[in-house]
Amino acid sequence: MSDCCPPSKSGDYDLVVIGAGSAGFSAAITAAEDGARVALIGHGMIGGTCVNVGCVPSKTMIRAAEALHGARAASRFPGLTGEAHVADWRSLAAAKDDLVTTLRQKKYIDLLPGYESVTYLEGEARLTDGGVVVNGSAIGAGKAIITSGSSSTVPPIPGIENVPHLDSTQALALEAAPQSLLVIGGGVIGCELGQMFARLGVKVTICCRSRLLPEMEPEISDALQAALQDEGITICAGAGYQKIEHAGNHVKLYCENKDGEHIIEAEKLLLATGRKPNTANLGLEDIGVELLRNGGVRVDERMQSTNPNIYAAGDVTGTDMFVYMAAYGAKLAAKNALNSNSFSYDNSAMPSVVFTDPQAASVGLTEGAAAAAGFEVKTSLLGLEHVPRALAARDTRGLIKLVADEKTDRLLGAHILAPEGADSIQTAVLAIKFGMTARELGETIFPYLTTVEGLKLAAQSFGKDVNKLSCCAG
Repeated sequence: MSDCCPPSKSGDYDLVVIGAGSAGFSAAITAAEDGARVALIGHGMIGGTCVNVGCVPSKTMIRAAEALHGARAASRFPGLTGEAHVADWRSLAAAKDDLVTTLRQKKYIDLLPGYESVTYLEGEARLTDGGVVVNGSAIGAGKAIITSGSSSTVPPIPGIENVPHLDSTQALALEAAPQSLLVIGGGVIGCELGQMFARLGVKVTICCRSRLLPEMEPEISDALQAALQDEGITICAGAGYQKIEHAGNHVKLYCENKDGEHIIEAEKLLLATGRKPNTANLGLEDIGVELLRNGGVRVDERMQSTNPNIYAAGDVTGTDMFVYMAAYGAKLAAKNALNSNSFSYDNSAMPSVVFTDPQAASVGLTEGAAAAAGFEVKTSLLGLEHVPRALAARDTRGLIKLVADEKTDRLLGAHILAPEGADSIQTAVLAIKFGMTARELGETIFPYLTTVEGLKLAAQSFGKDVNKLSCCAG
């Protein structure tokens, strides 16, 4: 996108925002609504990772893959059979691209004319003591917010530099499905895209150093692994990577785990081993902005860096890499930059969702984190075979785990693996945010035959045997 306005003279802006993704737009709009004059600087495609190459394209393809799986899984109901397949990959990919284009236009480009005090500039930016330099032109500003996002990383596997590989962006842009795919990395992207490609007819192997979704509860990791394996996905967890090489039209990974040594071959290689903050070439080392060990901008609870005139939000901080947290943090950064640091960042009730099937969703502390924080912990673990919704759907893959303080009964964490877990976690978010106890959650009225009712049953199971309750028994 070209500049919508010509560069201004030094001192014309109250705030400069570097990065035009979700965080950048959140900061710019918030500042404009507070009456500030804002320069929003983008480099690359406006809208950032989420709408262009992340959340939007991946979730629409995941939904398409779910439709295929739903047809094939119809036989779990007596008397039903179903079958589905990809008839036209190019049409499927084109529909995904059309959605991306529409949302980028509607939610980003078309918003700019409505904010007269926001000037959009396209180019590489570098921070200086007096402001920002963009394409060689100096722009003065009182404060700046860095919202430059993150990018994929390449793991240090011997030989990786000689092996063609895909990142998540390139994988979602493939013009045809490969016959086989090796996914290195068992985190969110690896699990989501690995299952998606498998359901689209690709033979998939996921290889990871630890376990699947290592930040989540181990019970969820184990149950998800079982679900993926039931769909024909090969999982090589706890692996040490020896080397990788390009052999003809395939890649070959040499690795070992507790089961011995393995050679894994596939047509394509997808690297999903995490993301790194985009802090290079911003001039941060020259203006006193400290970085974390992972390269993220070090910020305090006000989103302020070690330079009092520089704030940062979103993936570039190296923490809480979710688009909604980026927008939230950027809004606070803008308000603090313009209003004397009055607002604090709070992620204590931050939900996270992994769009596998079943979906993995979490909020608050895990059992291990709660114990490490000094709580006397009690837990409740409920399999979905105890949830009427799952029984009616003939799909009991998954579980619900609650973590609470033994002394006060206050809920500390909730962790769900369920086909509709993503839409159920927000109830737990509110419960934790407002300090509910497990007893209070168990006494709350829930609609019958819903997945979220499982939270009530899990809360009741702290003190009851739910097998001895009738339907809807409170």
